[in-house]
Amino acid sequence: MIPKPPPRHGNQQGSLSARDKRIFQLYEEDLGLRFGERTVAGYCGHVRAFLAWLSSRGLDLHEVRSGDLDAYQTALYARRKSDGKPYSTGAHANQLTAVKSLFRFLYRRAFVLTDPAASLPMPRLEQRLPRVILTKQEAARILEAPDKRTPLGLRDRAILEVLYATGIRASELVKLAVEDIDTEDRLLRVVLGKGNKDRVVPLTHLAARAIERYLVRGRPKLVGSVRSSALFVGPEGGRLQRGRLSAIVKEWAKEAHVKKPVTCHTFRHSVATHLLKGRADIRHIQRLLGHSSLSTTERYTRVEVQDLKEVIARAHPRGR
Repeated sequence: MIPKPPPRHGNQQGSLSARDKRIFQLYEEDLGLRFGERTVAGYCGHVRAFLAWLSSRGLDLHEVRSGDLDAYQTALYARRKSDGKPYSTGAHANQLTAVKSLFRFLYRRAFVLTDPAASLPMPRLEQRLPRVILTKQEAARILEAPDKRTPLGLRDRAILEVLYATGIRASELVKLAVEDIDTEDRLLRVVLGKGNKDRVVPLTHLAARAIERYLVRGRPKLVGSVRSSALFVGPEGGRLQRGRLSAIVKEWAKEAHVKKPVTCHTFRHSVATHLLKGRADIRHIQRLLGHSSLSTTERYTRVEVQDLKEVIARAHPRGR
């Protein structure tokens, strides 16, 4: 067990001070100005766990030193899941990233004089290859699966075409408004995407045509008398929810007899891989996907290298 350091001040163990509660509220508000709901919820959950750990040791935020953070990091690595297995390196990194962001906020707002988390080491993450990549044939079968004679079929065809044309994130797709689409110039505008960044990406001819058909023959019937600015709507006319979007993708993948576990993110991985194989510049792919760091996009080059290794193993005289 990790020994508990003795409290340095008079805070009762197990309860946050009123000051720390107020600071947490300000931190949450600050996150909300810069990130989406899911990111804010994730960061706040990790910070709450950290504050609970501090409280159990009788510490307030302004008392935290680098040694306390080292002890917290050790405690994280010692934790186990309900099945006894350790948490992944990625999970540890997410928790520590949230703690670092909290102390950056405290230092920026002058709640603390120094940032004790500035030198906190982060676990080294393994750059994993995307788990599921569709072939071009599998992607085509899924895109062509919806029945274009029905309003929902027209909507789903447009959704799938947009996912495969742009690699847009699920959270970005459900927030699309009708005015974010320009089918004449074949452009799609992502407003406040990940990191609260805007970007404009091109649509393929087929994606633009699918959206036009949906806007003319599908969406009006789904919306009815409901006033909505959302591009993709549900049967009752309201904005399509993310959970329903995921179900739509899985349903059409099953209908197309694709046995891989297909999600919205699968299309994101697949379009990046297919563009790279088509000799697209990696920086163009970075811009399309909205990656802030080129290193995130570069993992797709490893997919191509893996393909090359398989070709060598199959075709080289000494590769078998």
